[in-house]
Amino acid sequence: MAQPPPAEPGMPEDEVDTPALLIDLDALEHNLAAMQAALAPTGARLRAHAKTHKSPVIARLQAAHGAIGQCVQKVAEAEILAWGGVDDILVSNEVVAPRKLARLAALCRIARVAVCADDPSALPALEAAAEGAGTWLSVLVEVDVGAGRCGMPPGPPAVELAARIAASRHLRFGGLQAYHGSAQHQRRPEERAATLAAATEDTRRTLEQLRQRGLDCPIVGGAGTGTFPLEVATGLWTEIQAGSYVFMDADYARNESPPPFRQSLFVLSQVMSAPRGSGRAVLDAGHKAVPTDSGLPLVWNRPGLRYAGASDEHGLLLAEDAALPALGEKLRLVPGHCDPTVDRFDWYVAVRGGRVEALWPVAARGAMT
Repeated sequence: MAQPPPAEPGMPEDEVDTPALLIDLDALEHNLAAMQAALAPTGARLRAHAKTHKSPVIARLQAAHGAIGQCVQKVAEAEILAWGGVDDILVSNEVVAPRKLARLAALCRIARVAVCADDPSALPALEAAAEGAGTWLSVLVEVDVGAGRCGMPPGPPAVELAARIAASRHLRFGGLQAYHGSAQHQRRPEERAATLAAATEDTRRTLEQLRQRGLDCPIVGGAGTGTFPLEVATGLWTEIQAGSYVFMDADYARNESPPPFRQSLFVLSQVMSAPRGSGRAVLDAGHKAVPTDSGLPLVWNRPGLRYAGASDEHGLLLAEDAALPALGEKLRLVPGHCDPTVDRFDWYVAVRGGRVEALWPVAARGAMT
């Protein structure tokens, strides 16, 4: 059940109930404009990834800054975005269950919908879902460009799958999905460049072989917040699928030459215990508020304070050459990984100048099907 919002418009930030998911609107708007400016001279288009924000509100803000559509990972996310007014959606993932495919095909009545495939045996179910809905589905061939997760091998296997899609009655070959997820968080710029050089060669070779087969490739999608300048510079990628750029997180901040975006997402937490003489304070944001899969959160703008450990509902705070905060004091935390952090909360509390300006529902929270 959705929880009541932790704040009201006009309220000072210090009165927001905790833990709460904050968006700094000035930083968010900077990030939207910065991505638009970065892509404008390149010809590449932004298909922003909604697995980060899970919000039709933010999707519409991205559209106002040039995004042509959204990516999602789950059919349920696609449904929520489509019902929220987003009319161009790519499920940048494989979907094989007939019931999920039927739901996806039904969305074609209100939005342009595409999905990925990486196995010829998946095509009959895709075809049946499209036929059952009286429509057609755009299908991108996912190519494994080095991430070692989903995807056909580049070259002939991917081309053969594309040809089979193009020959289907209710499917259309939509292009290639060529995303290297792990490259986003390689720390050194030269590591990311080397990884993307190999991915570029795989993608270029596959495109050339598609042309030799007479297959038009409308989309080459991929790229993320950590590598998109590299993909754009090749001239091969036509759609950039960055998601984290709107928020950023502590893990991206650990990259050398981190992306040129501001931290806009925070978890507001309160000191719930500060035992005298213990040398520690305890926050009310633990694992359930701030995931630690990509490391512990950082304490924002409080040098010398370190978030040192978490349990379910508690975050341990230690002071290094700084005074511990007092009981009841509120602190902003920078999450290690923005995507799963967002999925912990029902509401965004959008703040500007120390006051709450808006409340936005995290509409696709928990949308895993």
